[in-house]
Amino acid sequence: MSGLFVVTKIIYICVCVALTAIVLMQEGKNAGLSGSISGAAETYWGKNKGRSMEGTLVLLTRILAVAFIVLSILLNMTFWTK
Repeated sequence: MSGLFVVTKIIYICVCVALTAIVLMQEGKNAGLSGSISGAAETYWGKNKGRSMEGTLVLLTRILAVAFIVLSILLNMTFWTK
């Protein structure tokens, strides 16, 4: 195995672990139903959700999901070419 393949596998494993941890840290979406019924979605926290911790976790989830898919394709292509 080449050194680049091993480094890519290590990065892939780190991305998998980080993606799992970040998804588990997020709050469930069904918890927001009662808040939207009572009008809590129009509060300061509802409007600035992107700047909150939850918004940061959603952004990190998207970035790590893209990295996961790209690395999966890359590792699959390099595996079959050997």
